[in-house]
Amino acid sequence: MIVLGLTGSIGMGKSTTAKMFVEEGVPVHDSDETVHRLYRGKAAPLIEAEFPGTVVNGTVDRERLAAAVLNDQEKLRRLGEIVHPLVRADQQIFTARHREAGAPLIVLDIPLLFEVGATDRVDDILVVTAPPDVQKARVMSRPGMTETKFAAILANQVPDREKRRNADFVIDTGEGMEAARAAVRKLIATLNARDRSG
Repeated sequence: MIVLGLTGSIGMGKSTTAKMFVEEGVPVHDSDETVHRLYRGKAAPLIEAEFPGTVVNGTVDRERLAAAVLNDQEKLRRLGEIVHPLVRADQQIFTARHREAGAPLIVLDIPLLFEVGATDRVDDILVVTAPPDVQKARVMSRPGMTETKFAAILANQVPDREKRRNADFVIDTGEGMEAARAAVRKLIATLNARDRSG
C-alpha cells in the first residue's frame, strides 16, 4: 500500500484536492476534520487545562483558542504538543485499517506535514500550490480573516517554494478545477501502476 501525504499552505486548494481523491475512491484521512473531532472530545479537557477559558460546553472554541495562541510561538508549541500526538494516533489507526483491507493507495491530508516533521509517515508527498494572488484572494474571502491573521498564519508555515522543492509531486490548483482533477487522476494512475509493478 502506498501512503501519499497531501499538504500545502493556506488557501492553496488542499481541501478541494483531498475531495477529488475521495471522489476517485481513494481513502483520505483529514487532519483538520480529526482536530475538529478531538476538539469536541479527548483534546478539550487537555486544552482547557493549558489554556483556561478556551473550552465552551465541552468543546474547544476555535476563536478563543486562536486569540490565546496565534501570535505566541511558545503557546503554539504547547498546543501542538497536545494535538499532534492525538492526530498521529488517529492516522495510525486509519492507515492500519486500510492496509489490512488491502487498499492500494491512501492519502494522509496533513496541513503542516513539513512543519510537524511528518515526512516519515508517508511514502510520497504531494504539494498543492497556486499563484500568490490566487492564494490571497481565497484566504481573504474566508469569514473573519484579516491581513494580520493571514500574515501570522503564513509566518508559521514553511514557504510554498520550499514545500514544492521537497515534494515528490506538485499540483497547481490555480489552473482551475478540471485541470486539478485531471492531475489527481493521472497521479492515482501513476501510483497504482507503481504499486502493481513492485
